[in-house]
Amino acid sequence: MNSDLNGKVVVVTGAAGGIGSAIARGFAEEGAQLVIHCRSNRTGAAALAAELRPAEPLILRADLTREAEVKRLFAAAVKRFGRLDVLVANAGAWESRDIPLHEMSLRQWRATFDSVLTSAFLSLREFLRLVAKQGQGNAVLIASTAGIFGEAGHADYASAKAAMAHGLTLTLKNEIARIAPHTADYCGGRVNCVCPGWTAVPRTAGKLGDAATVRKVTATMALPKIARPTDIANATVFLASDRLAGHITGQTLTVAGGMEGRWLWRPEEVDPGIA
Repeated sequence: MNSDLNGKVVVVTGAAGGIGSAIARGFAEEGAQLVIHCRSNRTGAAALAAELRPAEPLILRADLTREAEVKRLFAAAVKRFGRLDVLVANAGAWESRDIPLHEMSLRQWRATFDSVLTSAFLSLREFLRLVAKQGQGNAVLIASTAGIFGEAGHADYASAKAAMAHGLTLTLKNEIARIAPHTADYCGGRVNCVCPGWTAVPRTAGKLGDAATVRKVTATMALPKIARPTDIANATVFLASDRLAGHITGQTLTVAGGMEGRWLWRPEEVDPGIA
């Protein structure tokens, strides 16, 4: 099916990671022109860019928690392409160790919110300022099922992703409609969100290498399979396409095999005598 994304300029933040690189590949397959953002993994970004040739994507490094660096990134992207059509706000990091809230440091809490939410805020602000000038543009936020179901040991990450998936997405779908309004020949600017569940990427490889963990995290899925990065990429490309998703905005799409939540207890931890 034709997505009409050929020639569109797409910024993917955190594009050197497992999900981000799959998203970039997905847009490249549709003929989009790409801005590949990385924070520190310049080698990974360069390898991805080489893979996507002859598309010749633009690689830009920036710490998205720093206002000046975000401004420079978007200015460089506009200088190269003249416009930006889609922003995929994918960048973000979390503390891989399980740390309950009562043991969590303020430093960790702030660092996670900065990497997830502040980076999204600054990126979206620059993008929407450009959308206001162009009168067109779409954004897709990459959140997480942690923001829907919670994630014990990761209250910081779950809270930040919940803010993206709910408050931010639902607010921005109204704001972008004012600066990129619907017309007779344009569907109007749109903002949507994708919430991946457990996905087979390098940062989850350690946990997903354990068969018991895989059984536990898939036990509440109608489709008991760990997602692949292409599953997330396909949903993101769909939502970014005006042709395919032109009347979809303010929606959070969960890509997690029909997940309904996660076990709180292993079967052997429950005493049936008092259950």
